[in-house]
Amino acid sequence: MSAQVGTTAPDFELGSHRGEKVRLSNFRGRKHVIIAFHPLAFTPVCATQMRNYEADQTWFREHETHVLGISVDSVPAKIAWAKTLAGITYDLLSDFHPHGAVAQAYGVQRDDGISERAIFVVDKSGQIVFAKVYDIPTLPDNAEVRQAILNLAGAPPHTPERLP
Repeated sequence: MSAQVGTTAPDFELGSHRGEKVRLSNFRGRKHVIIAFHPLAFTPVCATQMRNYEADQTWFREHETHVLGISVDSVPAKIAWAKTLAGITYDLLSDFHPHGAVAQAYGVQRDDGISERAIFVVDKSGQIVFAKVYDIPTLPDNAEVRQAILNLAGAPPHTPERLP
């Protein structure tokens, strides 16, 4: 992984399923950003991951955080997939052309042409404060990114509750 915690996040501009171009640097000084690379649209783990971000949108908004879901799928595929996910309010971005260039800049493009399942949290200054690559079939836990965002505000570390 070439994009590391403590470094400036590589800037990019990609097409969104919402019909606009999104540039990472436009969030500087305004919002934290979760960059969620996922292998492909229309796959079960990716769909659950993106729905989980949507389920946490109220929390993310309260903590001035925007989610960017990125894969090598084309914009039309992202538009169609967003419809099946019903109600995605953040950006699903296409790293289609040049193929996987953003995944490559972050060091998470695989030899088979898709990206790893990887998450980066970028703070308002553009610095990477959290970076993790997951096994492709592993569903990331939003608690990890929420904790990284809380840490930016100096909140005490989250301790998972014990279940009886």
